[in-house]
Amino acid sequence: MINYEEELKKFQPCLDVDDAEGAIYKQDLTDVIDILKEMLKEQKTTQEK
Repeated sequence: MINYEEELKKFQPCLDVDDAEGAIYKQDLTDVIDILKEMLKEQKTTQEK
């Protein structure tokens, strides 16, 4: 039978997950709102010409 308390004491998180989490949070990700803002800005400048 598995002793879950003992297994939890031995648990160490995977370093790859921690590294990936840090890289994801450090990046400035573009979302849909940012894309729409950029499209509207470009449309406005082309209409002014």
